[in-house]
Amino acid sequence: MAAAVPEGRRLYAIGDIHGRADLLDGLLARILADEQARGGPAGELIFLGDLVDRGPDSAQVIERLIALREQRPGTRFLLGNHEEVFLSALGGDRKALRLFHRIGGAETILSYGITPAAYAAADFDELAAMFQAAVPDAHRAFLESFEDMIIEGDYVFVHAGVRPGVALTEQRPSDLRWIREEFLSWGDPLEKVVVHGHSIFEEVVELPHRIGLDTGAYRHGILTAMAFEGCDRWILQEQRQFEAAAA
Repeated sequence: MAAAVPEGRRLYAIGDIHGRADLLDGLLARILADEQARGGPAGELIFLGDLVDRGPDSAQVIERLIALREQRPGTRFLLGNHEEVFLSALGGDRKALRLFHRIGGAETILSYGITPAAYAAADFDELAAMFQAAVPDAHRAFLESFEDMIIEGDYVFVHAGVRPGVALTEQRPSDLRWIREEFLSWGDPLEKVVVHGHSIFEEVVELPHRIGLDTGAYRHGILTAMAFEGCDRWILQEQRQFEAAAA
């Protein structure tokens, strides 16, 4: 039997945005047009995490999505590994701040109005202080509200994947946000069909046991959503190129 979401509902799962506000705006417009064309139930949005880093507009992406959740209160968000590091760095963890710098956090910090010259001149303590001063409390509270896992019908939505052989109720948050090869190389059925981001592929990966929706917004210029209604599912994409930031 084909996997299905609960009757009478339509879900849209959105892959990793990584600071591409332009792609986010375009994809949300496509989702709205899809809803209007199909009629029926209003769509419920699930963001799979990694809103921030690498692309140029992380602060703007967060601001847009705070407003979106006010407009559509049922919208849900999963905590990605990049949000996890963002929050740790914001809390003053020096190790996390160094990791944040290596994985595209520089672009995020610059998106909050810190100049490239100030960023380059700062040591890590100074950078931490600037970052803490620049990020609004509302942005921190928004990210802190994110979930680890969402189960709907025959699907489970997570950021990175699940650890095979471990029940969903026993999964560790660190695996849900960071796992890669052990999950991607798994070929057998899982407890539910796993819908995830985190690992970039040029096209949507649609297998019997998992669906990967990270099509590389910052790298390939493609942001993907997949819609689910009953046993049906379909893909929506926004594509625009820009010069990708260094990974």
